[in-house]
Amino acid sequence: MTDSRLQSPAAARNRQPILEVLRQVLPDNARVLEVASGSGEHALHCAADMPSWVWQPSDPHPRALASIAAWRQQVSLPNLAEPVRLDVTDLDSWPAAPFEAVVAINLIHISPWAVTETLMALAEECLMPGGVLYLYGPFCRGGLHVAPSNAVFDADLRRRDPRWGVRDLEEVIAEAGRHGLTVECLVEMPANNLSVVFRKG
Repeated sequence: MTDSRLQSPAAARNRQPILEVLRQVLPDNARVLEVASGSGEHALHCAADMPSWVWQPSDPHPRALASIAAWRQQVSLPNLAEPVRLDVTDLDSWPAAPFEAVVAINLIHISPWAVTETLMALAEECLMPGGVLYLYGPFCRGGLHVAPSNAVFDADLRRRDPRWGVRDLEEVIAEAGRHGLTVECLVEMPANNLSVVFRKG
């Protein structure tokens, strides 16, 4: 790209499978907050396919925010909101609620566990009753990796930052439960990833 738009090979591969899950669990007129939107390609893809959704992208990093803004300018989708700076652990940076969904794609394994804890707590606060918290990424199950590639990825993450790592699904579900979020479904995704859908009771 010659402008600020970033491209992610992973986003290109997983955006359609993710969209298919979201279409099954979200209402037609959902207001969606995406945290850690990265390049903005998921926001673009979902907003283009579902014009009745209002999609609010966000990220803490200036380069990502510039990429999201550039993609938004390129396509001019009325339901794709201007990106906002949001650091999950900075309570003041969260936009005004309520939302029908909070979406976090490839976030909780590339961040300290405190991010997961805060994400759950604030999802409880900002979701409508019956709203969805959607997580996508790799997970352990019962402390065991589901594939050798996930074990290699986990080791690489922990080398980069000891606070990072592939999260244990049972621990994530337990943390969600402490904030009134019940796991509704688990969907196996390509490349040994998982979609985890929580519903606010």
